[in-house]
Order: sequence, then C-alpha cells, then structure tokens
Amino acid sequence: MQCLRLSKAALNQMIVGAKVLEADSYGAKVYMLQDGKILKLFRRKRWFSSALLRPYSKRFIDNAAKLEKLGVPTLKVTHFYTLDKPGMTAVLYRPLPGETLRQRARQPGFSWQQQLPALIELVRSLHQSGIYFRSLHLGNIVVTPEEKLGLIDVADMRFFKAPLSERLIKRNVQHFSSYIKRENLGDEFPLQALEQALLAA
Repeated sequence: MQCLRLSKAALNQMIVGAKVLEADSYGAKVYMLQDGKILKLFRRKRWFSSALLRPYSKRFIDNAAKLEKLGVPTLKVTHFYTLDKPGMTAVLYRPLPGETLRQRARQPGFSWQQQLPALIELVRSLHQSGIYFRSLHLGNIVVTPEEKLGLIDVADMRFFKAPLSERLIKRNVQHFSSYIKRENLGDEFPLQALEQALLAA
C-alpha cells in the first residue's frame, strides 16, 4: 500500500467533528471520523527500536491483510500516512462491523455458555494457523452481524509457518487469563473451561 503524506493542516481538517476513541499521555491516538472510518495514529516512542525499520502501522496493515487471506473477519485498511512529526504514521480504515465480546457480555440475557464454543474455536484456529496474537482479549474480538468472530487492533501479532508450539499456546492463554482477572471478570467468565479446551488441544 502506498504511503501518503498527511500534513498537520490536513490532519486537523480530517478530524473535525471526530470522536476520540482512545488516548494516552501523548494525546489522542484513535479517532472515529464523521464518515464512520477510523484514523489510528502510531508514535515511535523510542528513537532506536524495531519500529524504526518496520513501523507498527505497517505491521497493522500487513497483519490485517494476512488475516483477510486466512478468512478471519477483520478491519479494512484504506490509507497509510506519514505525518509531519518525525516517527509518526497513521492508518485510515473501515472498522469491522459488530460489537466486541466485552460489549456483548454486558447486554441483558448474554450467556457465556452459548458464546464459549465459538470463542474456543476462534482461538484454536488462530493457534493452528500459526498466529500468535498477544493482544487477544474480549475488547479485540468482534461479533459481526453474521454472528462470526473477528479481530481488531491487530498490530501486536506474529505469524509462524507452523502451528504454535505448546509453549506459545500456554503463553497466549496466560495473556488472556491476565486480562480476564485484571477486568475482574473471573466470576462470570468460564476461564477454566477455556484454558482446559485450548491447552488440551
């Protein structure tokens, strides 16, 4: 995908009326624009890092394309930008329609017993395809209008040529478990059943 220059003036014009979805100590980093597309900003926080050679924005784009080829529902990148400020890039994309599992779980009548088999199948298929998604958690898994599970925020992902090793599967499950505990979802989420199913596989 061609990388375009986005001047500060053009950026300011683009985000007029936009909703800030995510921010950090450096400022806003994810905007929902008025047309429904999302603009995600990437900042290289250290001068010498792997992001110097392969920016996280490029990983984001490449990973989304790889997931699409594998048939995993995900977002659709439309533009790739470099910004005026050194070390800053941006990606414009169409979001994956649907609700995150975190949003769906908060709705009345939601049942993890009904949703768990599809979640297990998604994660198992990722592991079998050699995909290590370190940021795998309920806020990055989307239930599409077709009731399929897809992935968003895909920069922190590695693709291996073979299925994941037992060590990597355990590590991925540990990351997911840490998220569940950090969000205080242990009383409602069937974590033990998920872990047993994935580790047994």
